[in-house]
Amino acid sequence: MRQDLHQKSIIDQFTKQAVPFSRAPAHAQGLDLMMEMAMVTAGDTVLDVACGPGLVACAFAEGAAEVTGVDITPAMIDRARELQRERGVSNVTWKVADVGPLPFADSSFSVVLTRYSFHHFTNPRGVLAEMIRVCKPCGTVMVVDVVVPAEKREAYNRVERLRDPSHTHALTEAELLGMGGDLGLKDVRTQRYELEMELEAILKASFPNPGCEQKIRETFRGDIGKDDLGVAAHWVGDEIHFAFPIMILAGKNTA
Repeated sequence: MRQDLHQKSIIDQFTKQAVPFSRAPAHAQGLDLMMEMAMVTAGDTVLDVACGPGLVACAFAEGAAEVTGVDITPAMIDRARELQRERGVSNVTWKVADVGPLPFADSSFSVVLTRYSFHHFTNPRGVLAEMIRVCKPCGTVMVVDVVVPAEKREAYNRVERLRDPSHTHALTEAELLGMGGDLGLKDVRTQRYELEMELEAILKASFPNPGCEQKIRETFRGDIGKDDLGVAAHWVGDEIHFAFPIMILAGKNTA
């Protein structure tokens, strides 16, 4: 997919998702673990890349000196500002911008992070390189995203593209770790958690292409007891539940 068309797809999807994404209770999962692993102090300046509706940025603002959120989708930044006002947070600023390149000077932030974004990037390695560039020496770089086993990635990507046309591909744990190592991250630490979801709830908050919802339901029903998708789909009463497998990677910038 051409980059400009892909960016248009992202903006289209997340303009529609701005409000439902920000209100989904599941998206509070993992925030405490992220802050613990980032070891943010009152002197830190934090950059949240592809910040979406500001959930992560506003959470980190509680412990940091300053937080900046950047996202390509204006509606997401608008929603982030609303969330900031609702929570009475004063030490966050927002910027509408692309991630390649990031519109900041070298070594601008002591913590640079992103959550649930890498599977949307056509060049995640390039984005990680940019995150490292704007991170201060000995600062922390953190990536939080879905990771799937290599043998399940094709099936997972297929159904995710039906649900969210802006999805590109999920990384494996080895790919994400290798990418960080190649780009010079040291003292790398990882943690895992599962992002629990109910299928119909996430479909209501998503905007699949016309006619795809039923195919998604059939795919999940057919995967119960098999787990070819890698998300442990199962019945809870008459509802289908599943869990996105999430990995947090945090490392030190040695540049």
